[in-house]
Amino acid sequence: MDILVTYDVNTETKEGRSRLRKVATMCENYGQRVQYSVFECRVSEVQCEQFQARLVKIINKQTDSIRFYRLSSPREKYVESFGVDKYTDFDKPLIM
Repeated sequence: MDILVTYDVNTETKEGRSRLRKVATMCENYGQRVQYSVFECRVSEVQCEQFQARLVKIINKQTDSIRFYRLSSPREKYVESFGVDKYTDFDKPLIM
């Protein structure tokens, strides 16, 4: 399934900046950054649950937030992008 993950981490403290780096790194492990605090990911149900649980352990529930949105398929029908689009199709070969 395709999901969109967004986060807002309070960075007023050293601990907050550390949490922000950890959240961003965790998201990079599951998908691709399409905006500064927004990731598109393709995961299974089990991976999604693991991902959510790992992120919840990182954040401070009093000051930070994370949102998971399930994207309808096909992506091209439901997602419109204007300006810089950093999305790379998960189904096409990745050339590095």
